[in-house]
Amino acid sequence: MKKILISVLLLASFAADAQNRMTPEMLWGLKRVSGEGVSPGGDRIFYSSKQYDWRTEKNTTTHYVIDVTTAQKKEYKMAEGKEIVQKDKNVWYASDGKALFASEDNGKTWKTFYSGMQDADNIKVSPNGRYIAYTKDVMVTPMLGKDIYPDLPKTTVQVYEDLSYRHWDNWEDGKYSHVFIADVKKGKGMDIMQDEPYDCPQKPFGGAEDLAWQPNSKGLVYVCKKKAGKEYATSTNTDLYYYDVAAHSTMNWTAGMPGYDTQPMFSPDGNRIAWVSMAHDGYEADKADIIVMDIRGSKPWKINVTAAWDGTVEGFTWVNNGNIYFSAPWKGTQQLFEAYLPDNLKQDSEPTIRQVTDGQFDISGIVGETKDEIIVTRCDMNHANEIYAVNRKDGSMHQVSHENDDTYHSIKMGKVEMRKVTLKDGKKMSTWVIYPPDFNPHLKYPTLLYCQGGPQSEVSQFYSFRWNFQLMAANGYIVVAPNRHGLPGFGTKWNEQISKDWGGMAMADYLAAIDDVSQESYVDKSKMGCVGASYGGYSVYMLAGMHEGRFKSFIAHDGLFDLKSWYGTTEELWFANWDIGGPYWQASNAKSYDKFNPSNFVSKWDAPIMIVQGGIDYRVPIEQGLEAFQAAQLRGIKSKLLYFPNENHWVMHAQNGIAWQREFYKWLKETLR
Repeated sequence: MKKILISVLLLASFAADAQNRMTPEMLWGLKRVSGEGVSPGGDRIFYSSKQYDWRTEKNTTTHYVIDVTTAQKKEYKMAEGKEIVQKDKNVWYASDGKALFASEDNGKTWKTFYSGMQDADNIKVSPNGRYIAYTKDVMVTPMLGKDIYPDLPKTTVQVYEDLSYRHWDNWEDGKYSHVFIADVKKGKGMDIMQDEPYDCPQKPFGGAEDLAWQPNSKGLVYVCKKKAGKEYATSTNTDLYYYDVAAHSTMNWTAGMPGYDTQPMFSPDGNRIAWVSMAHDGYEADKADIIVMDIRGSKPWKINVTAAWDGTVEGFTWVNNGNIYFSAPWKGTQQLFEAYLPDNLKQDSEPTIRQVTDGQFDISGIVGETKDEIIVTRCDMNHANEIYAVNRKDGSMHQVSHENDDTYHSIKMGKVEMRKVTLKDGKKMSTWVIYPPDFNPHLKYPTLLYCQGGPQSEVSQFYSFRWNFQLMAANGYIVVAPNRHGLPGFGTKWNEQISKDWGGMAMADYLAAIDDVSQESYVDKSKMGCVGASYGGYSVYMLAGMHEGRFKSFIAHDGLFDLKSWYGTTEELWFANWDIGGPYWQASNAKSYDKFNPSNFVSKWDAPIMIVQGGIDYRVPIEQGLEAFQAAQLRGIKSKLLYFPNENHWVMHAQNGIAWQREFYKWLKETLR
């Protein structure tokens, strides 16, 4: 009887403990906060909170307004079937997919502002309310058999004569997203790109930020890469095009600038425009700078605001005093910076850059400004995005939204610390180490090496709903996440190292990190695993062939397994050309396809491996996962394939996400416990 009672108590204790740790279901149930803006007077903050129901895979979004003075939060209720598309001064605009509506009383009443908005996206109303810019798909070059041959409506043939024939998770169909401008007084919108075979916004991730109205409403700037076919697939050269509404003419404002030019934004007074720019064509992870162009006078001139600053910009905003605030990776975090731009700024000036915030968190977005504060979204490895207010002078901040406080108060958090790992060349590598809740240094824990993707996306204090370190720690694992060579936030030289050296210094960094942490008595060296996605999946495949017994289990998600077949099937060839050198048939690229090709080292695989692959991932196509799984199976290695037919390079569906988490921890339990 006593043994039964002890067992019951132990089970009850375990259940209580389980309730106090993050689970996949709790993770997917968290509210996802997005900043929507600040009122022109700086007295109100707008944000939205989206919550998924993983059982139904439906989501609900609630909009809130916070009074800056009283801190009172009110729900901003939308009329049935409408979605907010813009907040401008005291007017809110919303669309039901067919028409545009306006409200001047915080959504209490709505009136039709403009009809004829069927299938319109990325709606932007001009500051004077006269014009509406929006994007819409138009057929330019038929590529589907049913469009080429109208008398064959049931044919499924697709006809391509050039690259790029598919992108991210969609096959090209001959339709392009074009910019339209409608005059509210005159009616019908006009396609300002006419028959051009180009897209705006940029696919696959561009949005309304690719369109910017001039404050005087005289013109619109839009982002476009006016290239087609192989030239499109091998170039990153987007430009900013200015459309003069009265003259019906278009001018390229960034002619001669060969890299990415994105995120156009006019200064509040309309005298300047700023955007994010990269210098090199084909290098998608190049140093991103802020360019400012003064458009006063007959001869506009440009200045690179961050040229002398050794970092890369993520996003920015103008503030009313004419300065720019921007966010950027910084030593394993993402911080807020200010660029001082006096009114008498000269073309040969070197603007002052000031770091505003500092701490173990990420400034994940900039929402706007109040009188004394900059409103941002902030997260860390234990907390999803919330709205914060940052004091402009000293960088101190306070939390404004509290959407997930109840959940966080009910669970235990793991400790997160930065560890400096000494590399062979004597340099110190910043490595995040995440510990399980109730960590006891006198016990031994299974440990995971996390390999970051990109390959040039930072290991910062991000909060992922898939690769969630809090959830890994809650399942009893120590997580080691190195900021290896090739990651931003540690200077451009460190960031650039990875190109054409995929299997070199980065692999040495990973092994150095796990070797360093595994010296601790609380790391169980017999239970170490290696996990990652994309380039992180590539790293898993590489390390599986060179780890020399360190790891007992591997998990690779959408990883690059064979660089030859990957080069022949991926879509953004500029990435492959820059990062691994180009085609496999060129002798100069032998190092990438021989020394740094994971498939060449399968004979050395000796530990269980789980492979995850999305069926509509055209960045790292399905052959990569299937080839790796087949190789492991034929070698007699314990292996598992998770195939998600309807997922791209990510996992976007709630139940797939939870299945992914359950299989992830089931596999680790089988192979590490």
